[in-house]
Amino acid sequence: MENKNQENKKPNNSKFNSYWIYGLLALFLLVLNFYNLTSTSNEPLSWGKFAQMVRDQDIEKLEVINKEYASIYIKENRINKYPDAAVSKFNATRPHYVYQIGTLKGFEEKLERIQEEEGIKESDRLYPINETRQNWLAPILSWVLPIVIIIAIWVFIMRRVSGGAGGPGSQIFNIGKSKATLFDNNSKVTVTFEDVAGLDEAKEEVMEVVDFLKQPKKYTSLGGKIPKGVLLVGPPGTGKTLLAKAVAGEAAVPFFSISGSDFVEMFVGVGASRVRDLFKQAREKAPCIVFIDEIDAIGRARGKGSFQGGNDERENTLNQLLVEMDGFSTDKGVILMAATNRPDVLDNALLRPGRFDRQIGIDRPDIKGREAIFKVHLKHIKTAEEVNPVTLAEMTPGFAGADIANVCNEAALIAARRNKNSVEMVDFNYALDRVIGGLEKKNKIISPDEKKIIAYHEAGHAICGWYLKHASPLVKVTIVPRGIGTLGYAQYLPKEEYITRTEALLDRMCMTFGGRAAETVVFNKISTGAQNDLDQVTKMAYSMISIFGMNKKVGNVSFYGMQDQFHKPYSDETATLIDDEVRKLVESQYKRAIALLKEKRNELEILANSLLENEVLLKSDVERLIGPRPSDAIPKAEKEAAEKDAIEKGTSSSDLPDGSGNEESEKE
Repeated sequence: MENKNQENKKPNNSKFNSYWIYGLLALFLLVLNFYNLTSTSNEPLSWGKFAQMVRDQDIEKLEVINKEYASIYIKENRINKYPDAAVSKFNATRPHYVYQIGTLKGFEEKLERIQEEEGIKESDRLYPINETRQNWLAPILSWVLPIVIIIAIWVFIMRRVSGGAGGPGSQIFNIGKSKATLFDNNSKVTVTFEDVAGLDEAKEEVMEVVDFLKQPKKYTSLGGKIPKGVLLVGPPGTGKTLLAKAVAGEAAVPFFSISGSDFVEMFVGVGASRVRDLFKQAREKAPCIVFIDEIDAIGRARGKGSFQGGNDERENTLNQLLVEMDGFSTDKGVILMAATNRPDVLDNALLRPGRFDRQIGIDRPDIKGREAIFKVHLKHIKTAEEVNPVTLAEMTPGFAGADIANVCNEAALIAARRNKNSVEMVDFNYALDRVIGGLEKKNKIISPDEKKIIAYHEAGHAICGWYLKHASPLVKVTIVPRGIGTLGYAQYLPKEEYITRTEALLDRMCMTFGGRAAETVVFNKISTGAQNDLDQVTKMAYSMISIFGMNKKVGNVSFYGMQDQFHKPYSDETATLIDDEVRKLVESQYKRAIALLKEKRNELEILANSLLENEVLLKSDVERLIGPRPSDAIPKAEKEAAEKDAIEKGTSSSDLPDGSGNEESEKE
């Protein structure tokens, strides 16, 4: 019984297609047309041949149709006499010949005269049978067919414009309807807050909104009002849409999801109409949440970059959105959520309190956040015991949530490609190389001379980064070509810091110059391989002088966000001064890199020769070849001295510094 009930509950996916009606109608018209065409002969007949048929008495029946032409039927025993006669296996009543009679009276007189001249008996004479036939198909097709073609073209264009067949907005009368997807009890989202990691502060803000919808009296009893709007702001891939999905999965209320571009159409007024319809549905389903992804598609500041005047469709849509948001009453329980990675282009009226009461910033996760994100993604991957989320988090500075998900997926694919039973740390290393540097080019042929230049170039980066105090620690250096135009790269592990001092920026510039400086020291020549390095150094130098105010001659001024292609906020003399100071700064760090590499020429040769032999060097390999990094040994020595001093003074071990005090003071 249960199986039968389940079978009865199965949805019937077979739906009647209206196009079958059009197809059958067209087939019917074609059959009628074919029948009409085959009802007459294609063989014209001359008067002489017709007269001979009459004399020989070969004609069995003669029909005059509509006083225009005569249908001639040959006797069965005489049909072999006429090989050109039209014979149809599908239509036995089809005439063998057709003769245009001219006038009916003249045709009858000529027919009578021929039979009298031949002396044919009265009983054997041939008399025409007059018939009147109406060809109703031709006039119907003449006025019905053009109308059908026009309607078909119109329906096709309307379906194409409105987004295809089926669903809201597929017909011309529904083009102003909202395209929002509704998630309720019938269609739940499986993503929850447990699937969102590394966004603890943002989750707290959003969870409070969800809790407000579930328990409104808890807040309204104290005089609080429901927030009208929540705006999620952050770089791409940081988890804005994922957080909205978690809200949809956690909230026990209807959830409308739509993209900002779904409001924009080629028809005037459609965007505003869809906004009205969306909020009408939201009021009917209240309490509920409306989520607009990429709201900058319709929320761009009015009057900027628009050349269509005041009747711009996007501005009309934004105006309607502003009206609908401000028209909410506090007891309706409708909350608008939106996400964007370009908050600077949004209209000020959209960002004011009362519309978006809360703006939640979602930035790239720190090391703890990356560790939590790795733990979430590693749940679905069969990993080896050596895989540690903490280590992976340390190896991926600056990675967003989407980048981490990509690394985990790539590692699983690499392990499967190598027929492994679990994903190992080596697979994650390969995945990181692929994400950072691109796909490995195993078939790229590099000459020995070019390979030598690349090896010394990357070794120069490694040496400068190894001996400069404020440079980021080295993780890996390789000369394996990857991606497009990448012949090798050095990977570093930058510190988790939010303030950078001048000394650190200068050390980074010097480290970036290490490749070109090594080419100059070893070969006394330079190559095009330093193009990306020069680009980074130039941007860094201009930022230090014209944005961060790190130059005495230019002064403590910042031109950040003040200049464009049409306007500069400083005079030509200041521009010349900035250019001169940038060149001096760049040249000084280039000479500094050259001096450092000349001093460490022996270590440079060791690393370059090892790269030519092994192609890849890790931090442990560099320590084995040229010794530990000097800046790493300083905190260790300080800690040992502090321990010795504490023992002499009787200080407890809990009061000892951990070697990070100097570093923290520099960050401050």
